[in-house]
Amino acid sequence: MKKLLSILLFITAVSLMGCAEKGNEPIVLIKTKFGNMKVRLFNDTPAHRDNFLKLVDEGIIDSTLFHRVIDGFMIQGGDPDSKNAKQGAPLGKGGPGYTIPAEIDYPKHFHKKGALSAARQGDRVNPEKRSSGSQFYIVQGEIIEDDELVQIENRGKDQQRRKIFNELLEQYNDSLDALQRANKQAEVMQLQQKIMAEVNVIYEQQTPYEMPSEVKEAYKTIGGTPRLDDSYTVFGQLIDDKTLFEKVQSLFGKKFGFEVLDAIAAQECDGRDRPIEDIQMRVKVLKR
Repeated sequence: MKKLLSILLFITAVSLMGCAEKGNEPIVLIKTKFGNMKVRLFNDTPAHRDNFLKLVDEGIIDSTLFHRVIDGFMIQGGDPDSKNAKQGAPLGKGGPGYTIPAEIDYPKHFHKKGALSAARQGDRVNPEKRSSGSQFYIVQGEIIEDDELVQIENRGKDQQRRKIFNELLEQYNDSLDALQRANKQAEVMQLQQKIMAEVNVIYEQQTPYEMPSEVKEAYKTIGGTPRLDDSYTVFGQLIDDKTLFEKVQSLFGKKFGFEVLDAIAAQECDGRDRPIEDIQMRVKVLKR
């Protein structure tokens, strides 16, 4: 009895400390059969923040399913078509009829474990990277080793060079077309070499891409999915912010936060990554 009392007093003290550190960002509760998750919505992604609150207020994402689940990657939900969807039916194309302008702010917000991000269509049909009006995903990811982080940085440098090349190519495109139409291959080669030389000069004048140290550390410790960075809007974060009652419940095996994320990600899925057993969410705003 004394031991339990000591634990409760400790939990109370920690809870009070946590309250003093809380900011003014909205908090949303996502309830599932595996337990509850809380997500903090970022104030510096206001379009996504306000839209998510609107979706909750209007019940658009309430009772939807986590319809796409990939262990070691993410869990995705928010498709209104998933409400009462038949088992095995294809999902993932539903929405409220609009999209949201991208609010990508990398490296401030990145795809570490627990990141709340907006799903979207691919670049070919969506070059502006506009977000789905309702579908979202929560990153599970995996621990990233040093050698993979180096590879990611090298790809970032390659993309940096490619961007410079594409911008220069637009400037010289008419000249290249004219030379190719005239079948002046030697001059085409010379102009291409000139372009590459200019790419190298411009690249050397820029700061080479490097992943910030705090981002690297997060990927090495809690994990995530870095290949999505700078391509999808991250607008919130899963938080392990339990109430006193929830902390007492956790002592008796009830799951919260990241434990729920991992439990959902581990579920058996069909060929479309839809869980064999439906995982419905109930969503409400805890704090605005």
